[in-house]
Amino acid sequence: MRYFAGARAASGVDTETREAGSLDELVGQLVDAHGERLERVLTACSFLVDGTTTRNRSLVLSPGAVVDVLPPFAGG
Repeated sequence: MRYFAGARAASGVDTETREAGSLDELVGQLVDAHGERLERVLTACSFLVDGTTTRNRSLVLSPGAVVDVLPPFAGG
């Protein structure tokens, strides 16, 4: 897991390692570990899984997958 911007602030960490079978399972672990503040941020986030953008939380994660948590960014 790599957190960026508001997701980093809400989780309190830059990176962490988790094991999960799907993105949905991973998100559940993150909410359990970091609480309601991160849960609110995650509702607006998109995710990069091994460099590919997804919002599909049923996506199966391969062992060792790198997941980036990307909140909406302002500007351009």
